[in-house]
Amino acid sequence: MKIRQDAWSEENDLLLAETVLRHVREGSTQLNAFEEVGDVLNRTSAACGFRWNAVVRQQYEKALSLAKKQRKQRSRALEKKVLYTPQTDGITMADVIGYLQSLESIDMLKAENNRLREENEKLQHKLQKIEQSSETMQEDYETLMKIMNRARKFVALDDEDPAAVTFKMERNGNLEKMAE
Repeated sequence: MKIRQDAWSEENDLLLAETVLRHVREGSTQLNAFEEVGDVLNRTSAACGFRWNAVVRQQYEKALSLAKKQRKQRSRALEKKVLYTPQTDGITMADVIGYLQSLESIDMLKAENNRLREENEKLQHKLQKIEQSSETMQEDYETLMKIMNRARKFVALDDEDPAAVTFKMERNGNLEKMAE
């Protein structure tokens, strides 16, 4: 009996089975396993797939179902790790120092802002007093001008009439009639 040169040996079948089971366990596909074995054995991935489904798979059914279970357990474990893995942003000491300095500068700016508000309130109060004082001075000036104008009129009348009444201004700004 003549043996084909390209016939599958037991070692080839074993390599195919181990590779397929490893890929299934790791979550990869059987097609990827067929391509990997095809590269090693110098066969097409279709030939490896045919050999797996036609001959080798029946011998490794239990191992294949175990590999699928292991894949599920592995994926669940990875999900749990992902769910419970705390985020590490890689905060450095420089980041912490920078943050604290920014907090300090914020506090300083708030204090400066409060100081400027108080100063602004004081200056507004002072301005209000000055405006009131200016208003009072303006009223006093206008009153004085009225008094001066009246005095001029009396003086002008006095020049015309020598017997006219004369007045004297007191310190408080009142005019007092002088005795003749």
